[in-house]
Amino acid sequence: MRGSPARAGLTVIETDLPNARRLAFSVVLGQAAVTVIASLLCRALLDPPAAESAAIGGGIGTIASLVMALASVCGTSTMSPERAVRALLLGEAIKVAVIVMLFVLVLRVMRVAPLAMFAAFAATFVVYWIALLSARAAWGGARRGAWRGG
Repeated sequence: MRGSPARAGLTVIETDLPNARRLAFSVVLGQAAVTVIASLLCRALLDPPAAESAAIGGGIGTIASLVMALASVCGTSTMSPERAVRALLLGEAIKVAVIVMLFVLVLRVMRVAPLAMFAAFAATFVVYWIALLSARAAWGGARRGAWRGG
């Protein structure tokens, strides 16, 4: 999609929605895998409650990313670049809200091993940033200049 002027002083020149969709859902799968690994490690090295806590923490990160992916990249193939960026920002806001709500719920209702829970959550967050940085590096040459101040 070629650009049109944006309101905040940025011009969105191009989006690559099929790759964004693929990236978003591969992040969710990667986070789910890391959650399972963290839970298994906690079970082997610590105890079953720590494993359950790791599964909960990783699950919170994974669920939040899934909600973000569904909210921000599904149904965007016919959107203008500006609307696609707005959908991404809305998806990120929803993700933060889901994370806060789930942590509040878990901490009020369940007895968890906080270190295992937050460590697994942090591991899912690391997956998100590794995927984002890898995508940026892969798209670097072709995408350089995709955002320009205007």
